[in-house]
Amino acid sequence: MPRVVGIDLGTTNSLVAAVIDGRAQILHPEGASSMVPSVVSGRPDGTLVIGDRAREEVGQFPQDTIFSAKRFMGRDRADVADLLEKLPYETMGKAGGQIRLRVGKQWMTPPQISAEILRTLKRHAEDALDSLVEQAVITVPAYFNDGQRQATRDAGQLAGLEVLRILNEPTAACLAYGLQEKREGTFAVYDLGGGTFDISILRVEGGVFEVLATNGDTELGGDDLDRLIGEKFFEEACRNHPKPLPRTPEMMAMLRHVSEEAKIALTHEKETTVRLYGCEQLLLERTLTRVELEEWIRPLIARTLEPCRKALEDADLLAEEIDEVIMVGGSTRVPLVRKMVGEYFECEPHVELNPDEVVALGAAVQADILAGNRRDLLLLDVTPLSLGIETYGGGYSRMIPRNATVPCSVTDLYTTFVDNQSHVDVHVLQGEHEIAARNRSLARFKLGPIAPMPAGFARIEVIFTLDADGILKVSAKDQRTGTAQAFDVKPPSGMT
Repeated sequence: MPRVVGIDLGTTNSLVAAVIDGRAQILHPEGASSMVPSVVSGRPDGTLVIGDRAREEVGQFPQDTIFSAKRFMGRDRADVADLLEKLPYETMGKAGGQIRLRVGKQWMTPPQISAEILRTLKRHAEDALDSLVEQAVITVPAYFNDGQRQATRDAGQLAGLEVLRILNEPTAACLAYGLQEKREGTFAVYDLGGGTFDISILRVEGGVFEVLATNGDTELGGDDLDRLIGEKFFEEACRNHPKPLPRTPEMMAMLRHVSEEAKIALTHEKETTVRLYGCEQLLLERTLTRVELEEWIRPLIARTLEPCRKALEDADLLAEEIDEVIMVGGSTRVPLVRKMVGEYFECEPHVELNPDEVVALGAAVQADILAGNRRDLLLLDVTPLSLGIETYGGGYSRMIPRNATVPCSVTDLYTTFVDNQSHVDVHVLQGEHEIAARNRSLARFKLGPIAPMPAGFARIEVIFTLDADGILKVSAKDQRTGTAQAFDVKPPSGMT
């Protein structure tokens, strides 16, 4: 029988898990690592290398090796312009359209690259389970917008998987933790991964996992810590070098590697030796202490506390009312992160479960629920951002507020502002600003023809339906003529 699995498609590493004999387990072939690095490298003959072998080639072939593709999922060039300038590999794409990344001799979209990682995970699961894998639950950061969720679903379909559910990562973590520990209460799930930060507030009671609020920052993660550390090393090397040092792809890849190694070493040690090579010579050799590293990265870690405050405010809770804090994501291994989070919530964060594996384990539990194998659990998730339409004069009318429980459907009535108007423009937006132009445009369409009449007489019914994946369907209908239109919202930077 085909099996359903849970997948954590991460910025840095990805994992697959399944429930076996009532227990969620990470899947991997015998002798292979449980984690698949989210790295894809292109060979001169056009073939692709995925995972551990690809990661080994980042330093050797930096222009042909793609890492952190998740940060570009469902986003156009304008969204990530600053980030693109700091990458060793080539990109192309117009503003408003999807980004393409050069992988060896090929140009690929982020969903295509992610699909290669998902195919590898699919094969690992099939080897471990000795059965076909055709369905999956795939996790995403809680603060992913509609376009990013759509892109993740596209990647799953390209990999030959029916995506049963797009599940928020912190929710998955709480699902795994709550089941294993048999705990009930109010939880904060602090998820600092390679490319994103999320905070979710959940209440667990009687087998019901209810998300009360979520917030986050899709521009903050372990990659950003590494980049900051690398910049410090590069500046110091430039001061010690008689000639200007070039920012070549090889130099950028070396800085990323050295910075990540130093950060990992200082997770366990009080100091480490840093050696930076480039231009066929040793450019920098120095001792870096944990105290010095923490001074550098403290402002970035402090940035995570503002989303925590907003999530608590939306949940109508104080920090001291949180029973337990669960740490998720590889970057939460950094001692300063645990210290600052513990001080903010006034409790010792839980780090018993492997922060790299807990999301995949929770996805496997949700997959098991959707497969009909257990009926003692109910998961109530929320949408991270408000959804609405543009109104007359450039205003923004929220249809579905942020932190609304999904799935949900909302209907509202609108009218015309011009006499004898023959069509109505419906502009669908996502965001929190009162001005439409400051929110993210998801789709536009015209409803018509409608019956000519004085301004304010038309009755236009607009329905927003948000499914359990947080993906939106919109319909509009002129109540007088019956003219109607409905469609699934597809981001302009999505796949055809």
